Amino acid sequence: MGRRILITGARRGIGAALAVGLARPGHHLWLHHLDADEEAENVARLCRDLGAEATLLDADLADAGAVRGLAERAGPIDVLVNNAAKASNVAFDELPLTEWQQTFAVNVTAPMLLAQSLSPGMAERGWGRIVNVVSPTVRMGGPSGPAYVSSKAALIGLTRSLARALGPAGITVNALSPGAIRTEGEAELAAGRDAEAHAPLLATQAVPRALVPEDLVATVRLLVSEGSGALTGQVLEVGGGLVFR
Repeated sequence: MGRRILITGARRGIGAALAVGLARPGHHLWLHHLDADEEAENVARLCRDLGAEATLLDADLADAGAVRGLAERAGPIDVLVNNAAKASNVAFDELPLTEWQQTFAVNVTAPMLLAQSLSPGMAERGWGRIVNVVSPTVRMGGPSGPAYVSSKAALIGLTRSLARALGPAGITVNALSPGAIRTEGEAELAAGRDAEAHAPLLATQAVPRALVPEDLVATVRLLVSEGSGALTGQVLEVGGGLVFR
């Protein structure tokens, strides 16, 4: 059966890998991005090459009105992947309130608003899948800043609450914790010191190799599959054994 899938932050990195990994004939993917038409179109092209339909949607997830507009433009959605996130490496003693609020707006409020807008349609059809991308920094306390770590902890709480609230309607809600995945965004945050920044994390992994976004695809396929109806409210760590839950 063809599914309508919305992935936020789908222009590159994890979002792009998940989009391509979920693309198949009959599926229609809605690829969210912000001011990155060329990158997002490259991902859409890869999805179309695999037989899926792909549509680009531009929206600023820090703007609640834009988030609601994104849901409206997407229309009926069967699978929602809340992948987009605002990174924040600002230290606690330097953390301005605006940084805290903007991080929570993108990382927590936007996923909540999208679920609130799209889950009624899922409930009417008796089937839905929501996947929230979180972070092992919630277990580790870092190395990201407190705004990011706190926002991802809040997103885990939202995941569990929505799993309870939406389960009776046939909707599952789970969290994917990716671990130390090497992405373009990670490299930019590390100012070109990607390998150096990841070295301490790699040393603690049970699987001692660098992880890439494609390592997450099989798990997400499981989470959004027909047979995963009993799997909900869980945080799945896909980080090579960086942390154990």
